[in-house]
Amino acid sequence: MAETVLTNTGLDSFLDGTPERRDPVFTRAAEAVLGLLALRGADRGSGVPEPTPGLVRHLLVEDLPTFVYAAPGELGAYPAVLAALAARFDGGRGERVVAVVAEAAPDFERAMNDPGNLTWNRWYASLLRSCGTDLADPEDVRRRLAALDGAPLPDGVRRADLMGRTALAEVLLAEALTRAYVRDAETSPAAGPLLTDHAVATGIGQVAAALLDRWTAAGLAEQLAGPYARFAPGPDSFPHLVLADALLDEHLDYYGDTGDPVPPPPAVEAPTGPGAVEEDADALAAAVESLAEEESGPYGGEAAHLLYVVYQRGCSAESVARKAAEYEDWSVDPALEDLPVPVPDEAPPAYTTPPLAELVRLLGTPELTEADRERLAGPARDLAAVVDRLAATGLLFRTGDAFGLTPRGAGVVRYLLRVRGIAAPVAAETAAWDAAALVAAATGWPVSSAARVLADWLHARVDTAEAWSQLLTALGTVHAGTADAAAARGFLAVLDTDAAPAEALRGALRDPVIGQYAYEVLHARGERADHLQVPTSARALYVLDGLPGKKGPLESRRAAFDAAAAAWPGGSAGLVRAMAEADRHETARVLGPLGVTLP
Repeated sequence: MAETVLTNTGLDSFLDGTPERRDPVFTRAAEAVLGLLALRGADRGSGVPEPTPGLVRHLLVEDLPTFVYAAPGELGAYPAVLAALAARFDGGRGERVVAVVAEAAPDFERAMNDPGNLTWNRWYASLLRSCGTDLADPEDVRRRLAALDGAPLPDGVRRADLMGRTALAEVLLAEALTRAYVRDAETSPAAGPLLTDHAVATGIGQVAAALLDRWTAAGLAEQLAGPYARFAPGPDSFPHLVLADALLDEHLDYYGDTGDPVPPPPAVEAPTGPGAVEEDADALAAAVESLAEEESGPYGGEAAHLLYVVYQRGCSAESVARKAAEYEDWSVDPALEDLPVPVPDEAPPAYTTPPLAELVRLLGTPELTEADRERLAGPARDLAAVVDRLAATGLLFRTGDAFGLTPRGAGVVRYLLRVRGIAAPVAAETAAWDAAALVAAATGWPVSSAARVLADWLHARVDTAEAWSQLLTALGTVHAGTADAAAARGFLAVLDTDAAPAEALRGALRDPVIGQYAYEVLHARGERADHLQVPTSARALYVLDGLPGKKGPLESRRAAFDAAAAAWPGGSAGLVRAMAEADRHETARVLGPLGVTLP
């Protein structure tokens, strides 16, 4: 069927009289290019599909990298076909197409060589080609495929990635075939239909498989759907993707974008052996599903959320009691909710709520009583039961009130996040980022995790003056003018500035954002620092960030502001003006509740 499944594409007319007709690489490229252009609705009134700039770009950067395998040395045939096709059209149309081909050529090559665009069909075609297989001979394809048992995956590509990309490709091709058939049935093109009624009657799926064979390797689709189905597992082989989807939803709730990274865990243990991480992910997904389906108390459906929030904390341990208090809508000090929880060396297996003093420390609410502790005991035990069910997989732990992911569990959750395209770097990756990228990401992380990663970044550069200068500059510039500017400056309070070289700090004195911070560190260390170099904006920001901002009575914030204003040139009006000019977002947030109007 593959030879004739797409009719009336003008292939013979296009190749007639050209020296390339005898070149099998050019002919194969021409068959794919003309077929895909026709499928996408190109006008065939002239006998061949008419390329347009939009269709050509879509073909080069989307369709060909999705459906077609071509060896690296054969990629040039596809732009050559488009150039030859464009030459058949006058009136400037051909010139516009040639310009688009030249512009898109680098993107085309990148897309064709990108492992992220591989499907099972394209990947096995490349492996077979590397073994010397005649990709046009289905018997040779079958014979060589048998010798590929246990073939490796491309570097950095997971089986689930190939499965997902393959499933998407099949859907896209089936949709294109269906639309083409309906379009031709409605318009009766003079060139004739692309698909015969007989071809469609065999099933759109079979038509699509025949085309994929034509564009990758003959007979491959049938082999991968039959005797060698284990080489190309489908969605049913990946039950853990349901959990991956739940984690994706959690991430989008937190960050809104898969490109916003979660902090790296301090330790990740990668399971050994092929498919080991998938087996762990399946076990974890089964535990999550069983908790949701059974009567597992009020928190049985929160398992996926627990997994995500612990990973999003940088895999630092969380408190069962504190998490239960959040579920029960108790007041938890925002400054404490992300702080790591100490993990005792050992504890009784049965859960008990922490002593009152520890509970007060965890929640930051000194008014708690023993009666409150008793009231929290039931919800905390229910939550601990859910954690214990997850811990039975060996991927989580609970010791006393503390729970979290094991290093192996961190590796499994990271795999699940990355399967759905979520940026989940490891420590070695964040250590290699530039300072601006690191600060941009870290402002969305819990402060304790951000502080650890920032410190690791500096240590990876041996705490040199250059590294400190780059980081200090990034803290003042990356989110300047946005609502995240204060969060970036806040990292200065958690960095070990005692280790900062004086050279870097003196270089930061003139910085309009962090100049006063640098001066205060040098002054506290008894080192030389010229305060006249510090800009007014940096002095105002230092005062602003020192005001009580998130918790506590407004009276204390008012008293602190009045004291600072009394010592500021121009008084409160001058101070407010300098603060607003330096960071209007934070100034409004901190001073707005005091009734202060910004200029």
